[in-house]
Amino acid sequence: MTEFLNVGKIVNTQGIKGEVRVISKTDFAKKRYKTGNQLYLFQEDKAPITLTVKSHRQHKNFDILSFEGHPNINDVEKYRDGILKIKKEEAQRLPKNEFYFHEIIGCEVYEDEQLIGKIKEILQPGANDVWVVQRKGQKDALIPYIESVVTNVDVKNKRVDVEIPEGLLD
Repeated sequence: MTEFLNVGKIVNTQGIKGEVRVISKTDFAKKRYKTGNQLYLFQEDKAPITLTVKSHRQHKNFDILSFEGHPNINDVEKYRDGILKIKKEEAQRLPKNEFYFHEIIGCEVYEDEQLIGKIKEILQPGANDVWVVQRKGQKDALIPYIESVVTNVDVKNKRVDVEIPEGLLD
């Protein structure tokens, strides 16, 4: 069965010429929304549909898209709150030591072969990402994704090895 990855959410229409406002969940908006690319629209209780990108531009914090065969607002209004996805195999290859969120979330975190917990979320506060690790019977641990702390990431086996500096988990 084909797996899909979220690239954005349609939050509203834009003007009357069939454009939609999208809040993107991709770091590669220019590539994802390139004219002619196919996106898959998922809506609650409906079968997914394929949309072909006709145009893309950025406006404020939104990506503005139009789709082939959808020339006016009436054609796209029904897509509001829909999730735009791509096939997993269309995901761009990343440089070494860079990962997609879906590859990291769900990984088990170990220090010296002792299980700390499982990564449930990734925060992006600034200089580096912070991985939120859910621990049994304790509050979540916040682990910075920096070389001195995260020593190994094995996405295939869903395992992350860390060296926690003293005081970080207190």
